Amino acid sequence: MLKLLYQKEVEIKTLNTPIYNSVKKYWQSSPISFHMPGHKLGKGLMREFAENMALCDLTEIPGLDVLHYPDGIIKDAQELAAKAFSADKTFFLVNGSTSGIQTLILTLCKPGDKLIVSRDCHRSVIYGMFMAGVTPVYVKPRFNSKFGISSVILPQDIEHAIKENPDAVGVLITRPNYYGICSDLFNISQIVHSYGKVLAVDEAHGAHLGFNSRVPQSAMQLGADICVQSAHKTLPALTQGAYLHVKSHRIDIDRLLFYFRMLQTTSPSYIIMSSLDIARAVMEEKGEKLLDELLSHIRGFEELILGNTSLKLLSENHIHGGKVDRTRLVINVSSLGETGFHIGKILREEYRLLVEMADLYNLVCIATVSDGKEDFANLSKAVDEISSKFKKASDKADIYVEELEIPEQKIAFKDLIGAKGKWTGLKDSIGKVSLGMVVPYPPGIPVLCPGEVISRNIAQYLNRIIASGGMVNGLSSLKEIEVIEL
Repeated sequence: MLKLLYQKEVEIKTLNTPIYNSVKKYWQSSPISFHMPGHKLGKGLMREFAENMALCDLTEIPGLDVLHYPDGIIKDAQELAAKAFSADKTFFLVNGSTSGIQTLILTLCKPGDKLIVSRDCHRSVIYGMFMAGVTPVYVKPRFNSKFGISSVILPQDIEHAIKENPDAVGVLITRPNYYGICSDLFNISQIVHSYGKVLAVDEAHGAHLGFNSRVPQSAMQLGADICVQSAHKTLPALTQGAYLHVKSHRIDIDRLLFYFRMLQTTSPSYIIMSSLDIARAVMEEKGEKLLDELLSHIRGFEELILGNTSLKLLSENHIHGGKVDRTRLVINVSSLGETGFHIGKILREEYRLLVEMADLYNLVCIATVSDGKEDFANLSKAVDEISSKFKKASDKADIYVEELEIPEQKIAFKDLIGAKGKWTGLKDSIGKVSLGMVVPYPPGIPVLCPGEVISRNIAQYLNRIIASGGMVNGLSSLKEIEVIEL
């Protein structure tokens, strides 16, 4: 038995380690975690793996294969994953879904190509198109005004975009979106393929889909040619662990491998790869049962909230033309007269309960097979008590979430390389062109992309988020935005 050697001369508590100290403080507070990663502070990890993680931190020595050119255990693990996730081929990603999304885009597109993209895409999609020199053609999701969120991408909207842009190489949509809304991918795939195009899916939030009939089917089961899944978001896997799946003759595998090797680290983590392998095995063998148990816990929470409070939970009654992943809990708190940001802060500070995200109207909780009955009891108790505290309040009528327009793309991505800008206040930025990306985070969906014109509505929306306690990436510490003056 290998004996572990620890630091002999210095106790770690005497070292100046701000990251470790903060992480340690967090776990020692015994938080209730309804955010990613999906293993939920290790509860979902196999004990043997969790206790021996340091021993798994190895490199590509003989017998352990090579990620970029696998012909041994990594090849075997990827083939097992392909079978489990209904794909022809699966590739392990240790740089997160971002590397997979960018590999996907570079595989499909050459500089100057058009790509039809759902506007509720993650910023990694925008950066991928920027890298590839792509001209984006955005399709706007439908908008749910009661929850103030993007909803489904309709098949007819995809078909319209294809007809208007017959030279586009393919379609890339996000499904499920950050709120668990799943567009009608089967009919979208039928339309896309009828025009001879490729359908790609950012399924970062859907690695658990397809393992139980009570949750929506996965992209690979519904006709997508290629998709990316973040295992660490909804499976008991470690952060940065993701899968890239292919199920199509339309994908050039040699070209994909070229970009896969370009964008993936040459020092892959065997800890992450092991967790991807284990997460696949767990879901393949026990996923249906574990998801049944999770959905039973969720049902109890739903009954309490809908029966005892004025809160609303996002369901398929609120959308048209798609499905909702019930493991993604979207709790609308607008009836309490408070923003989601404020209620999220109360949960964090008074109940040690951290949600995945909050916005102006909602709280979003990620529930995974790692969550147990006690976690939902704590969530139910906290939400019920907060609801009772604010039950006499009126709706938050002074906070209105509007549907934003897609900004005008004034400067193409390819013409932005080397561009210089200057920082200015949001009020003075109206009518100018954004140099960078502006992203309320989470969920990481861009409000402004590089080269787009800043409208009055967008500037007001960003100010509203900041004033309500939200965070916006892409603005300076002084809440200024970098613009290009034409």
